Amino acid sequence: MRRNILIGAFLAVFSAASTAAAPFSKIENPGFYRIMLGDFEVTALSDGISPMPADKILINTQLKQLEKAMEVNNLSLPLPTSVNAYLINTGEKLVLVDVGTGALHGETLGKMMKNLNASGYKAEQVDEIYLTHLHPDHVGGLVAQNKIAFPSAIVRVEKEEVAFWLNEETKRQAEEKDKRFFDAAIASLKPYETAGKLKTFEGEKELTPGISAIETRGHTPGHSVFAVESKGKKMVILGDMIHVASVQFPDPNVAIAYDIDASAAVAQRKRLFDDLAQQKALVAGAHLSFPGLGYISKKGDGYDWHPLNYGVINKH
Repeated sequence: MRRNILIGAFLAVFSAASTAAAPFSKIENPGFYRIMLGDFEVTALSDGISPMPADKILINTQLKQLEKAMEVNNLSLPLPTSVNAYLINTGEKLVLVDVGTGALHGETLGKMMKNLNASGYKAEQVDEIYLTHLHPDHVGGLVAQNKIAFPSAIVRVEKEEVAFWLNEETKRQAEEKDKRFFDAAIASLKPYETAGKLKTFEGEKELTPGISAIETRGHTPGHSVFAVESKGKKMVILGDMIHVASVQFPDPNVAIAYDIDASAAVAQRKRLFDDLAQQKALVAGAHLSFPGLGYISKKGDGYDWHPLNYGVINKH
């Protein structure tokens, strides 16, 4: 009898312990995602998530249009928006396209370097950095504690982009609210310029075998996207050709307040997206939900977005 009582007590204690709630882990999943593109290895790197007040910064649209898109996609404002960078290993060079925010934004961003390390690479291994444009969320990661963060890298930027954002006179003439963009570009690029590691290019050209710049001026004066091609496979890294997928894919006429020339940005988006839909090229988006990889198809006067399926991503 006593033996049965002891067994019952043990089982009761064990049962209570086994059903107790486990503590929260609070360990983040590393923010990198890897595919093969022909013979090239492509690694998507997350810099984090930024809350975007889409209702305040989208233009050429109505609030009802945005509210409908939010409802259909089960989203809320401010809109959680990814900031992504892309690392390409060509077998000859390690090329990083955009570098995230560094210390220029809040705690939810600035994680690109940590995720680069988690992916198996180090900053000192990066040979070249290609910047789509010089807005803070694309250049801030160039420096860490006011020092060059990529000691071996040459930074490549379109010539007019550099001439605009690194010009002190242009900064003085800018509206007060926009001067932070100039400050960020100057602080991020000047150390590389001083070290002789800033190299500009003009218009459309191949920067290294398999990676070419495509001119897409509008969002900024020298905005570029980059085409990556290997063994008949193609991927185009979009930079800021799109910010809010749920609104701007179905209606590409919707622009954003950060566009320096909104009409040109809209025209460039339509031209590029038409080409990408026809070519069925893989797309990598700086502000598409991480890892930002997928395909664009034409739908009426707009487009559909098709994220790359996880189950086949490493077979691409």
